[in-house]
Amino acid sequence: MPELPEAEVVAQQVRAHLLGAQLNDCWVGRADIVREGLLTLPWYRGARLETVERYGKSVALGFQKEGELRYFVAELGMTGLLLFRATETKHPQHVHARLSLTGGREPELRYWNPRRFGRLSLLDQAGLDRYRARRFGADPLTATRDEFLHLLQGRRGRLKPLLMHQQTIAGIGNIYANEILFRSRLHPNREANRLRAATIGKLYDTMRTVLREAISNGGSSVKDFFAPDGTEGRYKQHHLVYGKEGQPCPNRCGRIIRRLQSERSSFVCPSCQPYKSLKP
Repeated sequence: MPELPEAEVVAQQVRAHLLGAQLNDCWVGRADIVREGLLTLPWYRGARLETVERYGKSVALGFQKEGELRYFVAELGMTGLLLFRATETKHPQHVHARLSLTGGREPELRYWNPRRFGRLSLLDQAGLDRYRARRFGADPLTATRDEFLHLLQGRRGRLKPLLMHQQTIAGIGNIYANEILFRSRLHPNREANRLRAATIGKLYDTMRTVLREAISNGGSSVKDFFAPDGTEGRYKQHHLVYGKEGQPCPNRCGRIIRRLQSERSSFVCPSCQPYKSLKP
């Protein structure tokens, strides 16, 4: 956590509350949180927030000043959040940056991250382009069906790790990979490049449906995630298999959800997601 839906919810709330606001001051509590160097930070003072975009699991705040756009990119990582000032946290000491703004609906935006796997990057347009090219593959919500088909047919390896590989498909993590594969009736260990075009098309449609449903429900608050205004995501109530080990399959096939332990836990129904290894 968070994954694409949660990052999209964050971007939507920041956009709705702060677009057009002016950045008056920026405090950073830990220099090692900033990837691109603290020396460029003073430029942002007095700049106006013009854009808020999501790239994979990151949120990019675009500030304009003197005809130039520069970006404040927050990597949410496993535990990172962007929060408004009034939103309380259990561990306030993990607020690593504060943006003070005027002209918006909120006076402050905070970067909170207890595990510090995420980072902040200060980038100009060229830097943002390099950052996106280096870190993110196709976006599940904007890639076309043909692009997704070409992507999977051209890659070898197991299906679930491929869905979670950020330089291939950006934004999907363990929670949504499990939900997408179950609804698609695909085992996580299926070989991606052996899937038929029709199967990949079904996977594409299911992937987009699951992600959009999650966004409309405010994401999934499984552990620490909540939106900038403090609200929790409701999509956890719609999870069909994630964390459901030992429970009956929701398709009522009579089987029990199993947990497969590999790099990340997979939750599968042996009947609805059949798989036979190609190895002898």
